[in-house]
Amino acid sequence: MVISKLALLLISCVVAIIARRTRLPYTVGLVVVGFVLASKGIATDTHLSYNLIFDLLLPPLIFEAAFHLKWRELKPILRPVTILATAGVIVSSGIAAGLLFLTSGLSLAACLIIGIVLSATDPVSVLALLKEAKLPPRIHKLLESESLFNDGTASILFAITPLVLAGATSVTGVVTISVVEVVGGIVIGALVGIAAMLIAGRTNDHLVEIAMTVIAAFSSFFIAQHFHTSGILSTLTAGMVIGNLDRFGAITEKGLHEAHSFWEFACFVANSFIFILIGLDLNLWEVSSAAWATTCTIASMLIARAIAVYGWCLPLRRTTDAVPGIVQHLLFWGGLRGALSIALVLGLPSDFPDRAIVIAAVFNAVVFSIIVQGLTVSPLIHRVKRSLAQS
Repeated sequence: MVISKLALLLISCVVAIIARRTRLPYTVGLVVVGFVLASKGIATDTHLSYNLIFDLLLPPLIFEAAFHLKWRELKPILRPVTILATAGVIVSSGIAAGLLFLTSGLSLAACLIIGIVLSATDPVSVLALLKEAKLPPRIHKLLESESLFNDGTASILFAITPLVLAGATSVTGVVTISVVEVVGGIVIGALVGIAAMLIAGRTNDHLVEIAMTVIAAFSSFFIAQHFHTSGILSTLTAGMVIGNLDRFGAITEKGLHEAHSFWEFACFVANSFIFILIGLDLNLWEVSSAAWATTCTIASMLIARAIAVYGWCLPLRRTTDAVPGIVQHLLFWGGLRGALSIALVLGLPSDFPDRAIVIAAVFNAVVFSIIVQGLTVSPLIHRVKRSLAQS
């Protein structure tokens, strides 16, 4: 039996109602329901793919989060966020790849790709978790910002790794490509955001203002991708530009209110499709020989994340940017993986070594992260709240 996209949205609404009443994570419920539907022979004509996630689902989710991210809130946590989102991702990728290479029996190329795609916490999964957590603002922004910024690092590493493995670029070339990806993405996003605000400022029609934010969200991503720069950083920058320039009156008060409501709804729809499709598509990537690779992948993912978080927070412990120990635990265990990891591995060429096993291992690691970590992180969140309230 094949069900339509409208039926998937209806199921997602029912899951959302049940999840709110039972206080279970909404994302976990969607993945479980999707898997149960697939096991009963119910399928859909829509499946997760690189293009679906990157062209349709990811830009609005990145933009919505950036739209709410104020510079005055980011500035106090900029140093830990920057360290974790750059050096943390690089270290985590290297450690995970090394552990996988020593234990899994996979090729070096496969281990590097798995290490990279699982090194960054997924903004979709993390933001969905944070919407229900109601953490103190500083901690909320720390987790949110890191999950947004570290995707840019992971996507750049993912782009340059095949070139390095093929010997097609030098150290200088790697640095040049990385700088172009980062700077180009930020510049394009800033220009698109400013242009959208200038056009929106010519009208008081809130519908036009909302439309300009939609155009900014998608065009910033597509233009950056076209010029081989970071679409994630571009959309992130465009969202921050529009969100932080709203105080200058480029968007009317009504337009701003309606835009926030629109993007909240858009994210609900995007999240619903992503997580229920993860559950529905899980059986499509079952590979009998991937069991050991999956075990090694999950273990290396957790070990590498722990070393990256605790290791990079250690130098900050005696500074004003110190991250409390209990918050470090939350950064480690609450750093969920999700759609971004899946999108990247689904974009691997068909002749990539061990491609089927890589996709299966990453899919299973993502499901483990969403369900196991997603279900067990709530007690940790409550501990963080109590600890910070007492301090």
